[in-house]
Formats: sequence, C-alpha cells, structure tokens
Amino acid sequence: MRPPEEEALRRWRDYGWRAAPDPARAAAEHEAFRTQLAAAGAEVIVGTTPAAGDPDAIYVYDPVLMTDEGAILLRPAKEGRRGEPEVAATDLEAAGIPVVAALGDAGEPAFAEGGDLCWLDRRTLLAGIGYRTTAAGLDALRALLPDVTVVAFDLPHLAGPAACTHLLSFLSILDEDLVVASLPHLPVRLVELLRARDVGVVEVPSEEFDSMGPNVLALGPRLALALEGNPETRRRMEAAGVDVRTYAGEEISRKGDGGPTCLTRPLRRG
Repeated sequence: MRPPEEEALRRWRDYGWRAAPDPARAAAEHEAFRTQLAAAGAEVIVGTTPAAGDPDAIYVYDPVLMTDEGAILLRPAKEGRRGEPEVAATDLEAAGIPVVAALGDAGEPAFAEGGDLCWLDRRTLLAGIGYRTTAAGLDALRALLPDVTVVAFDLPHLAGPAACTHLLSFLSILDEDLVVASLPHLPVRLVELLRARDVGVVEVPSEEFDSMGPNVLALGPRLALALEGNPETRRRMEAAGVDVRTYAGEEISRKGDGGPTCLTRPLRRG
C-alpha cells in the first residue's frame, strides 16, 4: 500500500479527481484502512519510495500484475502514471518480491493497467480492453505468460477517455465461484464465461454503481471489504453468504474513483 502524499494531492485536478481531497482526512482514512487489513490477518507493506506529484500513486493495484513467479511491471496508459511501475519496482525489491518482467520494454502502443486485469483462476486472466489497456498491451502480456489464457473483453465508453473505467469498475471476485458485479455493464461473453464456470453473480443495483458498489476487496473466500455507503449491495452479498466489512473512504476512494481493490496490491496469498 502507499499512503497519500500531501503535495501530490494538490494536483487532484490534473489527475481528474472529482473534488479536492483533505490531506489530513485522507491520511487518517488510509491509516484506518491499513489497520483493518492487519486486523484481518494481512501483513501490510507500506511503500515509501516517493511518487512526486502523482495522487493516483495510492492506487497501487494498477502498475503491477502479480504472478506465481513474481511481479510484472505494467505500463499505464494514463500519462501522469507512467512513473509508477518504476516506483513500485523499488518498493517490491525492498520487500523481497522479485520483478520478473516489464511491459514497458514492449514500447508503444503496449499499455496495460492492473485495474483491467483479474485472475479468474491460476491459468485464466480476464482482461478489459479500453482507454487504459490496449490490445497491444495484452499481446505483450500473452508473450510473457505463455501458460496463461488471457481472455479479453471490450469495455464500454461510458464517460470517455478522461474517466477511470477499468474492468474492475464492473466486477470483483469474492470466491472461486462468486463475483459481485454490475451485470448490465458486463460484456456478454464475460457473462457467458462466468455461467459456463458456474460462477454466481451478486448483482449491484444501478443506483450503487457510480458509488463503486462493484469495487470490493476479497480478504479471503467470501470475506469482503467494501466502501461504506452501498447498503443494498452489502445486503445482497451477505445474502449470498459473504461476510462484509466496510471502511470510510470519502477522501481516498470516492474523490479519486479508487476503491479497496485499487488501494491494495496483494503480493502473496495463503
């Protein structure tokens, strides 16, 4: 994880945040979030390498894809985030996590961001093609992951290239056989794939989509951490047997459009 930097938060307009974050409240929210993860049994590693002037750097999920062998440094399409993979590499090395490849070596127009990539199982990687991840970026990933099936889906335009629209804006994994998702936003082929794999879908109501109802962090099988303020999505997850915990994230999540998944990069799972 990476705490917010006060100087970087001043550039919120340049990075398309919805409103000006309060630095003190953002720091307190992030600290409380880390405390919740630790209480759930996670070892929380805090990145300390400066990411000068980049408020999005708190969303550590995006610059890295984790594999069984180690980390692949990605290449964000959002220009202001291009320095994040190098920052992440320094922190990963300090944590003893090997970096096994870098997408940046592929050059233009190979872009990919972590928010568009989701492991359905150990050999199937779901990928969204949109304004943040390109077909060329996924081709480069396929070359780096020859034993993995990368299944790509086109993402909707929605608010356009300036907005943060990732595959994980629409879906989060809760268990091997359960996801939470905004079903109307999912590509048809993805819905069919989930059905073919007998993966159930907890549907997010339309009124809770924009408040990041689908962006949920799995702390374990059917154990989830969700942003406060989506009561119907929470009720539906609990009805599906999910233990749901919530966190306050007005500053670090709502204003920057980054939910609990975005704020974390799991390195190893038990």
